[in-house]
Amino acid sequence: MTQNDQNPFGLTPDQQQLLDQVDRFSKAELYPLAPRMDAEEWWPDHIFPRIGEMGMFGATIPEEFGGTNMDLLSSGLTLQAMGRWNHALALSWVAHDNLCANNIYRNGTEAQRRKYLPGLCSGKLVGALGLTEPGAGSDALGSMRTTARRDGDHYVLNGQKLYITNGPVADVLLVYAKTDKEAGAHGISAFIVEKGMPGFRVAQKLVKMGYRGSPTGELVFEDCRVPAENLVGGENRGVAVVMSGLDLERAMITPLCLGVAERALDLSVEFAKTRKQFGKPIGTFQMVQSHLAEMYTAVEAMRAYTYRVLAEAGPMEQGGGGRGYIHMLTASAVMFVADQLHRVLDLAVQVHGGAGYIWESEINRLFRSTKLLEIGAGTTEVRKMIIAGELLRGMGRD
Repeated sequence: MTQNDQNPFGLTPDQQQLLDQVDRFSKAELYPLAPRMDAEEWWPDHIFPRIGEMGMFGATIPEEFGGTNMDLLSSGLTLQAMGRWNHALALSWVAHDNLCANNIYRNGTEAQRRKYLPGLCSGKLVGALGLTEPGAGSDALGSMRTTARRDGDHYVLNGQKLYITNGPVADVLLVYAKTDKEAGAHGISAFIVEKGMPGFRVAQKLVKMGYRGSPTGELVFEDCRVPAENLVGGENRGVAVVMSGLDLERAMITPLCLGVAERALDLSVEFAKTRKQFGKPIGTFQMVQSHLAEMYTAVEAMRAYTYRVLAEAGPMEQGGGGRGYIHMLTASAVMFVADQLHRVLDLAVQVHGGAGYIWESEINRLFRSTKLLEIGAGTTEVRKMIIAGELLRGMGRD
């Protein structure tokens, strides 16, 4: 798909149709699940196969493996629409589709692709990514303690992973471990781990402030035996898989932020029209109008940066992330968009007043989502380090 020649900052008719289609589905089938997911940290087992039936998995994966063969921008539009109506499921979607399935497609062997991608694209299998550890967050590579040693036709994994989205329900996980302790970040390898493999277990499901219902957990590997054929990208070559994946993850966080912000703006406009004080709708008061105007402007700026970074990150070559212009752009985009989402949600709660402070309200549910997006895939502070580092190295568009 190409950008509309008459409006280079807009969507093509096909892209708009995709956004509208996913929006209708998400409003009808994902939105009704959100209250219970938030209240109970409940995971609806039926919904991933249903999303798969609708052809909404495997966005960037060729049809021969069960995907829909779209570009990254189109994948982002799917996430944007889901984020409007059920941001917890949208988070699980991106962990499954982008962090797991797309990573296996980009870096896996032909045999790995044919074994795992059809199930992931149909939603019959749930995917996850295992990178973060109890002592390794921002320094996920340098501080990694999970190890893998070769033992005949298997690798034996030992260690822990923490804060893993989809971890408690995942069937297929892309897990990173040290295969050469002396080589630091360059001694890391990636492995496909299946739920039933001996020595792998979910230690606990974590209870969160936001994105409740998108299951997050701690994973433990105790002499977990993984077939050598499940090594992804070659031994000690996991850093290339990680870094290209992280840049794509940062790019894909932006449409999730955008979808949540759009919903918050819509809720605030509707509330300003219907809530009355002093005998008038509060939308007639200039201070409330000021809040709405600032929210709208922030959302439109988020939209422009989101679509730009998705369009530019999409063609990234395998192993092409983690350095240079695209590394700087994805860090900058997610930093800006997450910061603007924080501002939009803060103003949205202000417009709603006491109603926005009640736990069960939708705007409160949205407000509790914002902080994760300033932490995940590298904190705001790490994003600033990336941007400044590339600038100081003289990195530009070329």
